[in-house]
Amino acid sequence: MTRAFCHRPVLRGVWAAALLAVAAGASAAQQVTQITLPGTRVFPESITSLSDGTLIVGSLGHGNVMRIAPGKSTAEEWIKPGTAGLNSVLGVYADEKNKLLWVCSNKLGASGEATAVKTFDLKTGAPKNSYVLPGDGTLCNDIAVGADRTVYITDTRQGSVDMLKPGATSLEVAAKDPLLAGADGLAFGDKTTLYVNSVTAGKLLRLDLGADGKATKVVELKLPRPLDRPDGMRAIGKQRLLLAENSGKMSVVTFAGPEMQSVVLQTLKEGMASTPGVTATKGMAWVVEGKLNYMQDPAMKDKDPGTFNMFAVPLPKS
Repeated sequence: MTRAFCHRPVLRGVWAAALLAVAAGASAAQQVTQITLPGTRVFPESITSLSDGTLIVGSLGHGNVMRIAPGKSTAEEWIKPGTAGLNSVLGVYADEKNKLLWVCSNKLGASGEATAVKTFDLKTGAPKNSYVLPGDGTLCNDIAVGADRTVYITDTRQGSVDMLKPGATSLEVAAKDPLLAGADGLAFGDKTTLYVNSVTAGKLLRLDLGADGKATKVVELKLPRPLDRPDGMRAIGKQRLLLAENSGKMSVVTFAGPEMQSVVLQTLKEGMASTPGVTATKGMAWVVEGKLNYMQDPAMKDKDPGTFNMFAVPLPKS
């Protein structure tokens, strides 16, 4: 009895040390706020995430999709270039309801499959289906999925928003309007409200959706300041969005005033290199450097863009 009693303080000390080590490890995992993507000329255009903290990155430069495990800081190739005809990758969207990853695959050169939105198994990355965008000279840019599982896709070149209803085998146009010229990022505000930005005109638009899923009205919203090449958006609550601007800025977007036609912007992070994509998970807002000017500007295309980073900041609760 005496011997056992003497060992209890020692055992308690060992268990306390072990618990502290576990807590410290968990804390370190939660504190990852910067990730450097592997390789050169990655040019990530879009990011998305899962509720467990997994991050997914689409590479325009490599034509592949990378994945970062929860709490980790290393990205690994998940879907290889050319898989099921995968071409130049723009938007990526993790659809946990349908257990699918939606990927915008674009024919930007003379070779490759037609521009389409493709689906992959969200767990394994196995290819599932492909849906060609309607029309000629299309550009699949980003994706959002509604509460009824209808999928919406922006076509930047057509100035339109396409949709795929549950069970459908082809896309149809949900909205086409002169205001949608340069349509890029999109996200839901609620079940019947879809927000779309224009990367070329710097606008933020509201689409009111009817019972058939198509837009009944396109409204240009009032901005507190000009948007500088707005790009990726993600819903982070009812009538609350996360927005990336290619000027290197990430903001929370809310709405105010009569009929919520006035935009309120709360800047979360700025001063980064050209940032086209955002996502939010585990209470953190993530933004990615795309540095797309090194691809698009003839004076820059032969220069070294350096590394490509993702940054995270705490997401405000309100």
